[in-house]
Amino acid sequence: MSVKRQTNILEIPVVQELIITICICCFGLYSYVKRKFEGKEKSLTISVRCILLAALTDCYGHAAGEDSYLFFDILSSIDGIAILADLVAKVRVIIAIWKEKAGKPAAEKRIPAFFRSPVLYITLYIFLGAFLPFVIQPQISENTVEDVEATSFYSDEASGERAAVLSDNGEALEERIRLISQAQEEIILSTFEIDADTSGKMVMSALMEAAGRGVDVYILVDGFSYIKSMWGNPYFLALAQTEHVEIRIYNPVRPWMPWTFMGRMHDKYLIVDDLGYILGGRNTYDYFLGDQEGHKNYDWDILVYSADAGDDNSLEQVRDYFWSVWEQSVCRTLADNHFWEKLPPVISAEKELLDEYEEMTEEHGDWLLAKDYESVTVPVNHIELVSNPTQIYAREPVVFYTITELMMQAEEEVVFHTPYIICNDWMLERLEKICGEVDSVTMMTNSVANDGNPFGASDYDLNKEEILETGVEILEYDGGISYHGKCFVIDDRLSGIGSFNWDMRSAYVDTELMLVVDSEELNAQLRTKMQEYEKDALKVIDVDTSIAPEGKAAQEVSDGKSRLLQILKYFNWGRFIM
Repeated sequence: MSVKRQTNILEIPVVQELIITICICCFGLYSYVKRKFEGKEKSLTISVRCILLAALTDCYGHAAGEDSYLFFDILSSIDGIAILADLVAKVRVIIAIWKEKAGKPAAEKRIPAFFRSPVLYITLYIFLGAFLPFVIQPQISENTVEDVEATSFYSDEASGERAAVLSDNGEALEERIRLISQAQEEIILSTFEIDADTSGKMVMSALMEAAGRGVDVYILVDGFSYIKSMWGNPYFLALAQTEHVEIRIYNPVRPWMPWTFMGRMHDKYLIVDDLGYILGGRNTYDYFLGDQEGHKNYDWDILVYSADAGDDNSLEQVRDYFWSVWEQSVCRTLADNHFWEKLPPVISAEKELLDEYEEMTEEHGDWLLAKDYESVTVPVNHIELVSNPTQIYAREPVVFYTITELMMQAEEEVVFHTPYIICNDWMLERLEKICGEVDSVTMMTNSVANDGNPFGASDYDLNKEEILETGVEILEYDGGISYHGKCFVIDDRLSGIGSFNWDMRSAYVDTELMLVVDSEELNAQLRTKMQEYEKDALKVIDVDTSIAPEGKAAQEVSDGKSRLLQILKYFNWGRFIM
């Protein structure tokens, strides 16, 4: 990674972008105010200028490779609103002129104020722009069918890689810290969300310490989560200012470009040198990592030890996938200049992260010790990474197609877990085909009462009968803590762990990963751990009947949640992006 140098403030691309944006705002606001005071006159010249300048600014921002910071986002949003309002005013002028030329007085029949409000058209612009690109779902291409047929997911010889299932949240945090502490050259972290909470700060402090040792650290985070957790947060700015650290944001949320809203990066993995990696469904914050008190989600990771593997190994598959996403133009670098490091909150956050690592060294020194990974992992014959396309628009459902193809080839049994299930007709047809060809097919998902995703709970409650008609046996996890696991076992050899939910969003909208492993020992390990959850699950007999495990009673859906689910059923038309 190149050494950062001090630059003149006007040389910083984000400052240049900010100056241009201020000018655009002035044009946009001037145009709108001018229309309000001068009435139904003038041409569309100023509006056209504003739109062209806005487009040029966004292209400039992409070319500069800078992230949209707080002020830029706010000003650009104001600019976009001003331009839209101005266009609405211009449309009203044109209608008025047309009516006058047609001999109809403009005031003869007034349009209701609601339909004349710029807010209505701005809302429609954002809503339609966000939803329309995903209304039609892509079909599986012949190339994908051929690729899946040509890919070998099995092998009769050991690959040299070894693996273990990480089922416990505390263990998942510990193994991440341990891997990071052993890094010598490179760390890659890709996550849908990372927060500056207890576990998030522990991970950040370990990354900062590694960078201090000269290790190159690359962090990729989804743009929606950036807005939610990282935007203006001094801890992330402090980490981004650390030498040898680069943070990029996948598809930052831009209010003036709503057609880019929905395409999200849902991947979660950590790679350290050629030593190994962790991949699964856990985000990087307290819900998923550590033993802290408070809300939790149960999930899965797989730890893969690759130090003794050859060149053609799964770690290289995951690393190649990372760089293919990292280099995309939709990824923007966070705070890649020295402007932020002088701010007092950033200086304070940096010190706190360094102190956090010292505390972790004292309290959890064993986490930082090298581990004999051969003793805690099992041999695998083959590991294959399955991924969706990585562009931000509607995606071909490669992951769903691939794993369902593998399930159809099962000889005796398929068991899969998913937090929620939201399927279109084609996805249900695939599930029905699996059930028709395999003797035993079981799915475990959250009960309506246990589901932490209200959209998932609502859709499942509404479509449970159709799911049952496929022939799948349904278990509903009802243990009191939301189950977020995404995994499967096929007979006694194949296992799968990753980020893919059985819903239309994972199938068609987000980037997703599943790691498919051929190993009888890992399959047995995962199957045993899956059964620990299944013992607390309800067995669904029909739409209205479920049998609770002996000695346990099913949770009741609270009145508040029941009312919410009823409301959400009216929005079921939007299930393809929920």
